[in-house]
Amino acid sequence: MRALVRTAAAAATALALLLTGCGGGGDGGTDGRITLRFQSLAWQKESVDINKQLVKEWNAAHPDIRVEYVQGSWDSVHDQLLTSFEGGEAPDIIHDASDDLADFAYGGYLADLRPLLPEALTEGIPRNSWETATFDGGVYGVPFLQEPRVLIANTKILKESGVRIPTPERPWTWGEFRQVTEELTGKGRYGVAWPLKEPVSVTLNLGLSAGGELFHRGADGKVTVAMGEGDQVVPGTIHDQVNTDHSAARTALGMGGGDTLPGFFGGKYAMVPLGFSYRQQVVEQAPKGFEWTVLPAPAGRDGPAQGVSPQTLSVAEDSPHKKEAVRFIDFLLKPANMVRLAKGDWMLPTGTEALADPSLHTPDRGWATGAALAGSLRSAPAQSVRGYPEWKDKVATPAFQEYYSGAIDAAELKKRLVTDGNRVLARYQR
Repeated sequence: MRALVRTAAAAATALALLLTGCGGGGDGGTDGRITLRFQSLAWQKESVDINKQLVKEWNAAHPDIRVEYVQGSWDSVHDQLLTSFEGGEAPDIIHDASDDLADFAYGGYLADLRPLLPEALTEGIPRNSWETATFDGGVYGVPFLQEPRVLIANTKILKESGVRIPTPERPWTWGEFRQVTEELTGKGRYGVAWPLKEPVSVTLNLGLSAGGELFHRGADGKVTVAMGEGDQVVPGTIHDQVNTDHSAARTALGMGGGDTLPGFFGGKYAMVPLGFSYRQQVVEQAPKGFEWTVLPAPAGRDGPAQGVSPQTLSVAEDSPHKKEAVRFIDFLLKPANMVRLAKGDWMLPTGTEALADPSLHTPDRGWATGAALAGSLRSAPAQSVRGYPEWKDKVATPAFQEYYSGAIDAAELKKRLVTDGNRVLARYQR
């Protein structure tokens, strides 16, 4: 997520967002009715419609506790929330992602939900998911939507190549994946396109499958960066595909996920590693008759494990109506409602009962593949690391970008991530 310090322009933008969409915490109106502000980051029409419909259903059933829907944006949420927290104007109920919560949790801006959460909600979400929103023993968000990274592949190219088709039960190893991308590479076509405009979370999260940890917490509670053998498998594979095998498109390295889709549809790339939710864009944008499939990401010594940063719902510490805010969150995340939210965002629910819904286990559009991977999702490696946003922005992002492009070698990558990285983290752990 973003670092706490931004330019004046970013701060001005955040303040403008705050004043236009999120002024004032929830309070009691003159008629005694409580009003709660719920800031949602839903952005796809289907997802926005479902969120608004659920707010409408709540308001109809709870005339004494009205929820006001406020539209936020993923592009500016960190700066906007920081401004609203510092100005005492935060929304009561906050939609965010778990990897953006650490600084807010440690800074005292979010309420510890442990004494407020209903037992059914607590028990209905697996421990692995709760760990993503737990900081220093407190729970500062309810994780409710998650997505594995998968391979979106051109079905025709796969069939013609004769390569083994991986399954969640038997995915490709990282070595096999590298070999397959070579076999899929041909005249005018690359075996894979890695959209790595923001390379850090992709690299770290997929690295868990190879035993990569990168961040290590000592007995004194302080976190340091150390790059072992497992941490080098994923970046090494990507680097070699681009620079040695030429089976990965160099031009894709600076792209966002959606930017690769035109080339994918045009047959320029046989496969693209993307978040599970990108399937919606594939469905909406693919030319008529285009056949595609969803494959599991490669696996390493720890199997198909992946790091994830689920979407979360939190409550502002300054909210005067924390109990009522949690009641709304509990309503929003009832199993049936969680399924509606998941399908609206083309993601997977964290809740055990919701995830078992038959509609999420159909082969259509890869739902079954994603659902089969849910049990392998783990807390992202950097989840609770203070200073991670700065380490990511100032150290890791440029280092990975240069390594993947071939500008620096593995030794220089390790030096930057570890030596330079530990200097950054040390400032947050004095």
